[in-house]
Amino acid sequence: MKINQNDLKALQKDIENAIEASMNETYKYYRNETPIRGGNARNKTKLTKSSTRQKISSNYDYAGRLDSGWSKQAPKGFTKPSFEFLEDSITKRFKRI
Repeated sequence: MKINQNDLKALQKDIENAIEASMNETYKYYRNETPIRGGNARNKTKLTKSSTRQKISSNYDYAGRLDSGWSKQAPKGFTKPSFEFLEDSITKRFKRI
């Protein structure tokens, strides 16, 4: 069986787009799940992108406490629910591909 290079490139692009779109959606979800009191935690939560990966960062000292359920606004934290959201998003997108 011969693989069509154009089809392979199109599939690769579809996969890259699905991953990027899922990460963008997950970043929005993650920020919304982050407790808000004065806005510092949400303002210091960033999505960084490089040529090989995307990363959500919580750049404040008490991120671990908030994520462990310290805030009544997010008793389950926000990292685990965000991973579950990302998994669902990627699964849905890959089913379409």
